[in-house]
Amino acid sequence: MTNARPLAGKCALVTGSVRGLGLAAARRLAAAGCDVVMNGFGASGDIDAIRQAIEDEHQVRTLYSPADLREPQQIAQLVAAAASAFGAVDILINNAVVRHTAPVEAFPPAAWDEGLAVNVSAAFHTIRLVLPAMKEKRWGRIINVSSIYGLRGAANRIGYVTGKTALIGMTRAVALETVGHGITCNAVCPGTAETPVHEASVETLIATGGLSRADAERRVLQGKQPSGRFIAAEQVAALTVFLCGPDAANITGAALPVDDGWSIS
Repeated sequence: MTNARPLAGKCALVTGSVRGLGLAAARRLAAAGCDVVMNGFGASGDIDAIRQAIEDEHQVRTLYSPADLREPQQIAQLVAAAASAFGAVDILINNAVVRHTAPVEAFPPAAWDEGLAVNVSAAFHTIRLVLPAMKEKRWGRIINVSSIYGLRGAANRIGYVTGKTALIGMTRAVALETVGHGITCNAVCPGTAETPVHEASVETLIATGGLSRADAERRVLQGKQPSGRFIAAEQVAALTVFLCGPDAANITGAALPVDDGWSIS
C-alpha cells in the first residue's frame, strides 16, 4: 500500500513560500505530512489565512518568518526559529527569488547585488546552517529552485541567468559533499510557470494591448516552451516532493527541467 504521507514528522523550510511555486511546494509538502516553515513578504492577514488553510486541510503545523533573505543575520534567525519550533530542518527548499531586467550596461549595480544576495547567497547560508543537523540525523533533502535560465542564456537577464546558473553549481558541490550522509541535493529547473509574476504579464497585455487571454498567453510564451502552455506550479511541486521522498534516495546532484522540452528545443 502506498504511504499517503511519506514525509510525516519531517520539517520543511521553504523560502519565498507565500505565493507562486513556493506556496505550491509548501502545500504539497504539507499534504505529504511535513510541518512547514514559510517565508516571504505579504500582508499578515493573507499569510495567516494561507497558514490556517494548510493546517486545517493537512493536519500539520506551520510557522511563518518574514526574514529578509538579503540579510545573513535574519537568515540565521529563520533557521534557528525553525529548529526551535520543530527540532531541526529536514527538508530545505531554496525558492526565494528577485528579478531585474535590463541590458548589461544599464543593469543597476544595486539590483545586481540584491540578486546575488537573494538568489545565490541566501541559498548558501540556509544550506550551511541546516547541514550540521542533517548530518547528525543522517537524513536530509535540499532542493534548489533554479530555472530554464540556469540551463540556457537569455538577453537582458544577466542577474537572473547568473544566479540560476550558480544554483546548479552549488547543487552539484553540495551533493558531492553530502554523499554517504543520507542527504541529497538537487535542482529543479522550471520553464515559464503559473506564477503571480507571469499572470501579471498576461493581465497587462490584456489591459493595454486589447488582447484576449489566449492571445496574451501566447505572447508571453512566445519563443519559450514548445507546448505553448504554462508549466503548472503543482507539477513543479510534485517533482519537489518526489525528490524528498524515499523513491528518490539515489538521485543527487541533478538539475531536472520541468519545461515541456524548452531546454532541448
